[in-house]
This record gives sequence, C-alpha cells and structure tokens, in this order.
Amino acid sequence: MDSRVSELFGGCCRPGGGPAVGGTLKARGAGSSSGCGGPKGKKKNGRNRGGKANNPPYLPPEAEDGNIEYKLKLVNPSQYRFEHLVTQMKWRLQEGRGEAVYQIGVEDNGLLVGLAEEEMRASLKTLHRMAEKVGADITVLREREVDYDSDMPRKITEVLVRKVPDNQQFLDLRVAVLGNVDSGKSTLLGVLTQGELDNGRGRARLNLFRHLHEIQSGRTSSISFEILGFNSKGEVVNYSDSRTAEEICESSSKMITFIDLAGHHKYLHTTIFGLTSYCPDCALLLVSANTGIAGTTREHLGLALALKVPFFVVVSKIDLCAKTTVERTVRQLERVLKQPGCHKVPMLVTSEDDAVTAAQQFAQSPNVTPIFTLSSVSGESLDLLKVFLNILPPLTNSKEQEELMQQLTEFQVDEIYTVPEVGTVVGGTLSSGICREGDQLVVGPTDDGCFLELRVCSIQRNRSACRVLRAGQAATLALGDFDRALLRKGMVMVSPEMNPTICSVFEAEIVLLFHATTFRRGFQVTVHVGNVRQTAVVEKIHAKDKLRTGEKAVGTRRKGKDVAIFPTLKAWTLLSLC
Repeated sequence: MDSRVSELFGGCCRPGGGPAVGGTLKARGAGSSSGCGGPKGKKKNGRNRGGKANNPPYLPPEAEDGNIEYKLKLVNPSQYRFEHLVTQMKWRLQEGRGEAVYQIGVEDNGLLVGLAEEEMRASLKTLHRMAEKVGADITVLREREVDYDSDMPRKITEVLVRKVPDNQQFLDLRVAVLGNVDSGKSTLLGVLTQGELDNGRGRARLNLFRHLHEIQSGRTSSISFEILGFNSKGEVVNYSDSRTAEEICESSSKMITFIDLAGHHKYLHTTIFGLTSYCPDCALLLVSANTGIAGTTREHLGLALALKVPFFVVVSKIDLCAKTTVERTVRQLERVLKQPGCHKVPMLVTSEDDAVTAAQQFAQSPNVTPIFTLSSVSGESLDLLKVFLNILPPLTNSKEQEELMQQLTEFQVDEIYTVPEVGTVVGGTLSSGICREGDQLVVGPTDDGCFLELRVCSIQRNRSACRVLRAGQAATLALGDFDRALLRKGMVMVSPEMNPTICSVFEAEIVLLFHATTFRRGFQVTVHVGNVRQTAVVEKIHAKDKLRTGEKAVGTRRKGKDVAIFPTLKAWTLLSLC
C-alpha cells in the first residue's frame, strides 16, 4: 500500500495504531501474519523483543450512522439481546441500502481485541441467525490474527451482510466507463458481463455494440448499458447458463450498471452527455498498458475531476506487455494522479485483501484512487476487480436518499422509444421524489415553452417490471398512446405541483480547463446541465474581458431554446467549446 494512504487516514487512528479501516486486515489465507498496527511476529505478554510495550491497535471509533458495526463477541445472547441485535442489523442494512459490514472482535472504541477460535465460531453462528431473521446472507471477507496482550491466538473477522432482494429494490450502482479509443473498454465489459474471456480479437465486445458501423469499425460511438449482478452471497450472476436480463435482476441483491461511453475524440460530446445525464456513482478509467496515458485519456480524467465523479483506474492488456512496461505505465499514472490538479492518492491493488481495503477507503475518501492491472484475454487479476465491485458500498448515505425521495417528482428524459403494443416509452433517471404506476405528471418544455399532461402506465428497471421508482434510480416509463413527436431528449417529467418555469438567459461560474487562445464575449459554447445539451452564446464576462486557460469568472449566457429550470435542480453543469 502507498504510505500516503496511511497518512490520509491517520487522523482516524489512535497513536501507535495501524492504518485506517481495512488497512490492518488481511484476506483469508493471505500471506503475512504481522499484527494490526504492531511489530511483526508473536510477542509474549504484549511485549516486543526490545522490551517495549506493544501499543494497542485501533480502528476509528464506531460511528452511529453508516453501515459498519463493531461487535466484540456474539456468544449465546439472551432472547431479548438477540432481538435487539436484529433491530440493530436492520438499521445498519438500511444505512447501507441493503449492505452492512460487521467487524467481529472489535470494541466500540475501535480497539482490536480479537476472539479465540471457539468464541469466533459461536459469534459467527449468532450472526448467521441474525441475518436469517432479517432475510440476509453473510460472507466472510477476511480474518486476521491479533497478538496484542495475549498468549493465546486471537482473531478478528470482517463479515459482509447483504439482504436478499425483495420487490426489485436491489442495490444499484452506476459506473461510467471512460478511456481512450482502443483501450479495451467494451471488451472488458463484455468479459465481465458475459462470463467468457476475450479471444484477443474483440469477440467479447460484439454483444455490446448497438450499430452496424460500430461492429465494422470496432469503435463505440453511442452510449450502451450492461449489467453485472451479485447475489446475497457475493457470487457473480451474469449471462452464463443462458440467463436473461430478467433472471439476472431476480437473482441479484446488488447490480452494477456499466455505462459504456465512447473513447474517440469526435464523440466527446456524447461522452460528456453520458457523464452529466446519467449521474454515475463513480467512473472506471481504462488505460491500455502498452500505450499508457494517450489520446483522450487526459480529457476524460479532466471531465471526471471537473464533475467531481469519484473514479478508479484499470490498466488493461497486460498480456501484451512485458512486466517492466506495465510498471512504467503504473508509475506514469501515479505521477499524473499526484499532480496538483488531481491531488489523488493512488493505491495499487495486487491481492484480494487490497481489493477489499480499496473498496472501503474509496467510499470513505474521494482522494483514494485504486489502480488495477488485468487482462481480458488471460483473465489475470480479473477476480480482484470483481471483489472490488462486490464490496464497493453505496457512495451516498441513506439520509441523502431519504431527502431526495421526499421532494417532488422529477424524471430526466434521456431516451425515447416506440414499442409495439406498448406505445411511447421514455428512458432516464429519476432525480428526485417517487414515481409509481398511474402517476399523473407533466412533461416539457415544448417548443412554445409549455408543459403537457401525461400518465405513467408502467415502469421497468433493468428490463424487469417495477411498481415503484425511487430517487436516483434509472428506468424506462411507458406512456401509452402519448404522441412521441411531442417529446425530445433533454425534457423533464415533473409533478404538476412543482409549477416549472423556463429560462433562456442564465449566469454560470466558469473555469476554463483548456483553450488554445482566449475565451471572450460572443463565444458559442455547448451547455451540459444534467440531461440538457444546448448551444449558447456568451453575452458577458463579469469583471474580465477574456479568460485564459486555468482562469475563473462568472459569465452570462443566452441559450438557443428555452430550458426548464426548477428551484430544486441539483445538476452538474459543463460548458464545452463548439
């Protein structure tokens, strides 16, 4: 692990303690046996070989919120205590939107005490009973021996508790896939979702392409979606064994939705639209090991930073390169990530223990950036990425989710279809509120600035029927016989109580990331606000006549068409030069 990771999380640990959460634990069966935060090797009576006291290893104190629970031991609890523990587990699962992590052998203040083998077995048995009571499964992530102040071997165990899905309310994380053209984005997604390795000539990516010219050129030019499911035991559920998308959704407790974006520079506006419209939870930046940081890689990295999207890095095609070439590419990535513009802490993942640690620290701090090196042909280190995706917790807490659900309904229209025997269907993301079958909404704005009434006939998530759609979830809505000609991408469907208004002039704070000359009055730009993509003209730059690369100012813009603006709008805004 990079020493800067420990420095970053050092404020959470007690003096003399080990690294942050997860950094002190080791995967089951993993090699080293050094104590958590203490010197290597077993000591007697808590003393090291030099005669100095072995400082107690600590994790950060247990937080009341969140999905992480510390338990010293769970041995033969009374019925009253057992019911209290079950209620506590329900709360942790709710905080993690269906997932919780239990640290067994740890006190509430974070002290790693550990348990004897017999006590640990009894505690895990009790934990299993608790999980059955709430309809969940448990998976042991890793175990670790602790040698502080004890002659007997003692262990701490980290356990993932995941709820079995009910009523299609599985945990759904959206991951945008970025990277230069020919870096292997579509191939990697094909291998992950189809369950079969690539043949080295792009066979795995064929099922992801949506157009004939993409198959002929081998380059993605549109936005496509692929799903990877994990069941309640952490096992991958994919298209192998002739599973359909509906069967994957029914069997999965956690769903990873990959948003495959274009890598070629001429499709950059499509990539920006995918990042701003679909509101990904995080991004996967793919870098080819044999070419390094080339082409649009820096631009995609800059987009993720500008939009404040957390990202991790995957170095692909390591089967084509010598080990020294892969190491050189990783060093190049680390230098770029540590630059003042990024301020990231790279973390190279080389083992299952590293993958679990990376998932936890990635969720705790936006500065930590895991780096994976793998091959889609040989399958080397592919399992580490799957472990990371399986453990990765939701990056938004339950309170934020509840606040969004209490707001009025707002659905972004990103795709429009006509389905035989169904009628007009729109696809997009519910930004706020709750949407149910039969709800009456208004959609707009039209060319004359009006909003039209409509009714939601049915809802589907990941191609499976769903009765209730909650804020942050993506879905398709059937609108029956509503005229498709009245709809266009960039519209919104909102509750009539919102009383939406429109505008054609607005002010924006601008940071000029890069431009060859200067940015001044009269410039024509493309504005990306959520799912809105519209041309605009700069009418005025306040306090300055022009901007150069890296400068910041407030500017006034006039859009080509009216766009709906709401008091509750929380969207990313990006301006790209035409």
